[in-house]
Amino acid sequence: MVTMRGMTSTLLRFTCPLLLFSSVLWGQQYKADKAGPLPPEVTPGVAQMLAKTGFQISNNGAKYCELWFRSRLPEAASSNLPNVTLPRVPVGTLLGVIRVDAQGLDRRGQIIQPGVYLLRYGILPDNENHQGVAPHRDFLLLTPAAEDQDPNSTPNFDTLVALSRKASRTAHPAVLSFWKADRDAPGFSQQGDTDWVLETTIGDTPIAVIVAGVAGS
Repeated sequence: MVTMRGMTSTLLRFTCPLLLFSSVLWGQQYKADKAGPLPPEVTPGVAQMLAKTGFQISNNGAKYCELWFRSRLPEAASSNLPNVTLPRVPVGTLLGVIRVDAQGLDRRGQIIQPGVYLLRYGILPDNENHQGVAPHRDFLLLTPAAEDQDPNSTPNFDTLVALSRKASRTAHPAVLSFWKADRDAPGFSQQGDTDWVLETTIGDTPIAVIVAGVAGS
């Protein structure tokens, strides 16, 4: 697997917070632009926690997904877990919303059907089944917006996994690779051979998420 953090990448920077970047890989041309309004499936309580500006990701000119992140990062006591880049964010915390416009794949290569999902923070279990999956244990788990409407809840790991299985429709949760970025350098770029990484901020915290790309591909 390609190591994300510390990797040399080319970012297109502007003075505005929304950055645009496109490149071609095996016929896939992804581009980041400004998202439209929040979908109606997002409850007012969730909407109040989100930043006003979101990101639209397109693939060869067709909408792929849209993402909106929280306006600030909630924190608690540090978990002191190894290989966790956001140790003060509680598991289960709502961090954003994603609308999948075209059938996509999560980090494991599972099919994600078009729809609206909440993005909640999770930490990969530290066991032999997950060794080498990523250089960090932070992930975003997708949960169906229609069944997950309390923005203040922080479901424990087992409850979160059960909710996310309703998004993947498999025995495994639907996940996106996510981590605290090394620096505040927002952008959208291809990193490695297959991964497309959106870098932005939640409040003052720089973060990165792989919006397209399957581990081990």
